[in-house]
Amino acid sequence: MRYYPVNLDIQTRKCLVVGGGDVGTRKVITLLECGAVVTAVSIKANEKLLKLAESGLIELKRRPYTETDLGGMFLVICATDDEELNRQVSRDAEKYNMLCNIADRPEACNFILPALVKRGDLVIAVSTSGKSPAFAKKIRKDLEKQYGVEYADFLKLMGAIRKKLLSYSHEHEAHKPLFEMIINKEIVQLIKNNDTDKIDSVLFEVLGEGYGYMDLMGQKE
Repeated sequence: MRYYPVNLDIQTRKCLVVGGGDVGTRKVITLLECGAVVTAVSIKANEKLLKLAESGLIELKRRPYTETDLGGMFLVICATDDEELNRQVSRDAEKYNMLCNIADRPEACNFILPALVKRGDLVIAVSTSGKSPAFAKKIRKDLEKQYGVEYADFLKLMGAIRKKLLSYSHEHEAHKPLFEMIINKEIVQLIKNNDTDKIDSVLFEVLGEGYGYMDLMGQKE
């Protein structure tokens, strides 16, 4: 295996995207969703990118890329159809030991981007190690059918339970059987069915008093 799988925290990190087309714009949006501070460099920019710049969500430099654009950046993503520019960005990033992704050019990257299924805090990444992005996309679509929006609510619930338990005790291992019991009670399906009474019954059975579903989810009864 060539690649080391990792989830990267880029909150407040400065990230550069070279390219202002549809692919570059998608990269910009994903970086923003993860909390990055994004700069885009491109002579041409599509309407979505222009709106992001106008709203102050990104900095957009409407000019050709230069090596100095990498200054202070944590990572760079290049998404252009200019092969020489793609190679130049890759070479420049290598000089600075910088994380670099060249869209659809795994041989020029030191990291690649997986296909993603996102359901709130649940993120499922699918990678073919650059061999077949089309197959990764197909698997992603299959997973999207299997893992619906109810999984986002389930993780929100589990996070609230974990936070409450930890407020009483810091013995993490003592909580493990409780979480396993909740998972095995098929609460995900109950959430999908919006069966709050049954969810409350399961939570009471496993955790006791004080763990009502609506309360844990921050909603009024």
